Amino acid sequence: MRKIVNKPGQNLTAKLEAFPYQYEAFDAIKDKSFAAIFHEQGLGKTKIAIDILLYWLEYKEIDTVLIVTKKQLVENWRGEFEIHTNILPRILTNKRGENYYVFNSNTRIVITNFETISGEKDRFKLFLKTRNVAIIIDESTKLKNPESKLTQDFFEISNLFKIRIIMTGTPVANRPYDIWAQIFFLDFGKSLGTNFAEFKSTNDLSNDLATNETKRNLFETSVSKIFDKIKDFTVRETKNSGIITLPNKVYHDIYVDFEDTQSLMYNKVRTEMQILLQHDEKTLLDESTDSIKRLLRLVQITSNPRLLDDLYCSFSGKEAKLDVLINEIISRDEKIIVWSIFTGNIDHFCKKYKNLNAVKITGKMNIEDRTNSVRAFKTGDAKVLFATPQSAKEGLTLTIANNVIFYDRGFNLDDYLQAQDRIHRISQTKICHIYNIMVKNSIDIWIDQLLKAKQNAAFLAQGDYKLKKYTEVADYSFGELVKDILNEN
Repeated sequence: MRKIVNKPGQNLTAKLEAFPYQYEAFDAIKDKSFAAIFHEQGLGKTKIAIDILLYWLEYKEIDTVLIVTKKQLVENWRGEFEIHTNILPRILTNKRGENYYVFNSNTRIVITNFETISGEKDRFKLFLKTRNVAIIIDESTKLKNPESKLTQDFFEISNLFKIRIIMTGTPVANRPYDIWAQIFFLDFGKSLGTNFAEFKSTNDLSNDLATNETKRNLFETSVSKIFDKIKDFTVRETKNSGIITLPNKVYHDIYVDFEDTQSLMYNKVRTEMQILLQHDEKTLLDESTDSIKRLLRLVQITSNPRLLDDLYCSFSGKEAKLDVLINEIISRDEKIIVWSIFTGNIDHFCKKYKNLNAVKITGKMNIEDRTNSVRAFKTGDAKVLFATPQSAKEGLTLTIANNVIFYDRGFNLDDYLQAQDRIHRISQTKICHIYNIMVKNSIDIWIDQLLKAKQNAAFLAQGDYKLKKYTEVADYSFGELVKDILNEN
């Protein structure tokens, strides 16, 4: 097996000192063959990972370290290496011709994205058989679905890495069983078993837990044991554990009423499962007999009826309240991030608030335009950033702002937690305000209950809560409420 010799004079020291808790994490896992860094978002997992890989390159028989992250975070990682090290990493992309030179170079650090690993799987197999390679997977919840082709590809090559580390601040991205595939990549089932279906059956936050006591007790007992099974190779710290002092997060639940036309649209979909809509100059009959589709339609109408009906010209209760909040915050000379799961909202509001030099980030924008928006928000005159969680919830430090407004929320816990913590991170000096705008007697209330139930279950699985604490706060009423939302009682 060919060994890349460390170049004489190659500087493998870190430029910056770690915080004490970061050093403790580094020391706990630096010599393990696999590990998980599950520190809460905003606590500097990247610094821990970089210090570990520098240690590997100097003291372990490791030729190359591969960093795998999401496409939009590759440049963030390149920047982190510039800040923290004296090493220039190479990048693997979807351009196979250029990748040839990376595979055949003597580079010590390679950064790539999840999809490139899948697309270049065969060449990666050859590469891993001729080098001693360690891997660090950033935002490892990308692998939470063990049945996806992407995750299966990672399973296929996992045993070819000499050392494996995964990292994410939200290992339970949505439901407790999300953690199984991430851990399986590390230990091939030794901790959480080799049968995902079996694991899922006892760790599923299902709608019937409120009415099925036997199933609820089994769920709580099973989830409470997850962290104990992985703690020997896992480091986890939260902002509440006293390791660092950050300003408080203050939550503001703001309730508004439906606008009259909006209410009529909402109830028509809820009770009749269909509605006539005007879209692109065509009149369409939208039938929402499928439960998931109907839930999405109700979220869209509650958020902004214009998303569905071009003829809607009223001013919804949410939009009126958003105006008030933005004006109040701007009057304090503070910046704001406004989150919506719908690109249509982001485009609409960015135009509406152009007098505040508003900028946006959506999945439809290229990397350069997203970067320009972040720069304008951080260092320019932009006072408001409108963004979808799917496009901007990870990898960004936006502590120039201390206010986030959730105009609407989806069903995914990870989107909600990651988005709010763009502002609640190391370097934040002001109290952080999290505003949730919700329409009374609407699907917003169910989403709020669902996300709280998911968060409590995540706390239990991640070891943040003991079982006694969890049972004191657990609330499974979301399962019954959704029946009312769908008019199924």
